[in-house]
Amino acid sequence: MSELELNVSRTIAAPLEKVFNAWLEPETLAKFMRPCDGEGMDATVQNDPVKGGRFSIVMKLEDKEVPHAGTYLEVKPYSRLAFTWESPFSQDDSVVTIDFTEIGMRSTLVALKQVKFSSEESRDGHIKGWTRMFDQLTLVLA
Repeated sequence: MSELELNVSRTIAAPLEKVFNAWLEPETLAKFMRPCDGEGMDATVQNDPVKGGRFSIVMKLEDKEVPHAGTYLEVKPYSRLAFTWESPFSQDDSVVTIDFTEIGMRSTLVALKQVKFSSEESRDGHIKGWTRMFDQLTLVLA
């Protein structure tokens, strides 16, 4: 079997700089890096958004906490982020790469790729998760 990966993209109606910075600001990350929206849903974020810096995201769903962490591999302002993705549902050497492309002056294409999953089920679960995150990011930046 070839290495499992996923690709999720979304055009967001917000300027490039605002969309890029949303992925680096702990307060904003906490608003969209959560399993879903509603009562009892929350996230706690800490990060050092420089190459080699670490981040920690604890997604909270009612009384359950799901920790995520990683190391920034690349922080190229307004064009690319790459980081390791450590979670209970992915392999330790999983990597997420996010490319940002300006579309006009008011929209941004965000293309996310993640590699290395232990199973197709795990990959498919991450596709659903990243899709929800994009939905919430769109709402946060509206």
